[in-house]
Amino acid sequence: MSVWPTSPAHHRWLDQHSRDLLAFGRRTADPGGGARWLGDDGAPEPERPVSALISSRMTHVYGIGALLGVPGAGRIAAQAMAGLTGRLRDPRHGGWFSAVAADGTPEPGKSCYDHAFVLLAASTGVQAGLPGAADLLTAAQEVFLDRFWDESAGLCADTWDTAFTTLDDYRGINANMHTVEAMLSVASVTGDHAWIARAVRICRFVVSAAEAHQWRIPEHYDAAWQPLPDYHRERPDDPFKPYGATIGHGLEWSRLLLHAASAPRVGESSWLTTAARELFARAVADGWDVDGQPGFVYTTDWTGRPVVRDRMHWVAAEGINAAAALYAYTREPSYAQWYRTWWDYADAYLIDHDRGSWFHQLDASNTPAATVWPGKADLYHAFQATLGARVPLWPMLATAVDEHLA
Repeated sequence: MSVWPTSPAHHRWLDQHSRDLLAFGRRTADPGGGARWLGDDGAPEPERPVSALISSRMTHVYGIGALLGVPGAGRIAAQAMAGLTGRLRDPRHGGWFSAVAADGTPEPGKSCYDHAFVLLAASTGVQAGLPGAADLLTAAQEVFLDRFWDESAGLCADTWDTAFTTLDDYRGINANMHTVEAMLSVASVTGDHAWIARAVRICRFVVSAAEAHQWRIPEHYDAAWQPLPDYHRERPDDPFKPYGATIGHGLEWSRLLLHAASAPRVGESSWLTTAARELFARAVADGWDVDGQPGFVYTTDWTGRPVVRDRMHWVAAEGINAAAALYAYTREPSYAQWYRTWWDYADAYLIDHDRGSWFHQLDASNTPAATVWPGKADLYHAFQATLGARVPLWPMLATAVDEHLA
């Protein structure tokens, strides 16, 4: 029986699914620059502002689409990136607004989460040869190092006010997680290994924190990086800062640690690969098929008891890629079996075979829901799930696609 993560036949299916997703999202590009949030049928939702997050993610996705040779993908990537070089960029104070309304009013504040995705988008744009991407990457690196990277802590601050004058006391792991992806991606594109060293420092903190909590990752901290275990207990289903342990982040970190371990000049890396295994095992034990229905619950408390039982599409996508990464690293059959199990789950419940893309949220009975993630905002997680098994752990995705699949 073929092993799915390495099966040529399965890879052909993955390639087709990549292209189906790109076809679904083609209407995301906004004429004024940027990418729009997509509804259930792939149509942009005009009442939503243009956001740096969606624009960055779609620049990244369609930039990779261009590297895959998909006609029109480069044009969509360039139009999405035009939001980052245009109306989403703050000409007065620097950096990027989280979102800009139709009347040009920006959302207040500047977040590390958004700026990490701008870094990712710019690096992919450079790899894909998008005009203006090199200048965007230079600017994004400068802003990120100046405003968000804390050299003394080896971690990133989270949120500033719009003018970069007041830094919020909150510190978060979610933004740092996507920062690791962005830093490793910048290093892959530019060859600047300083970004790898920064990423590894973040990984070391997270591994230490997770190990101290039975491999459940504390997500929320104060300004001194002391954990806040009860943060958002009253808002447990927050889309970016939920209470408790987030199952999908255990899976996502598992994969990112393996990318970091595979990067050049990292040195002794057994602590990274051991932690990748442990985080994966904890996420599966706490999150998968634990309440009588297939699927991953969204969050648990600190004993592993489910808190939010809804199934988010991105968690399954990260599970698929974590299993692919662990199989690539270990060649242990159990990881290949999990990979196959979660693709079967995605096919049965998450992939919308009628209208395209993936349902972004299901309730505890695996019925589509829209309380946290209405519509089908973007392609980032689902699209990356179609690529993880087809490229090596290093370099990072855009560069790996260019070198191995283009």
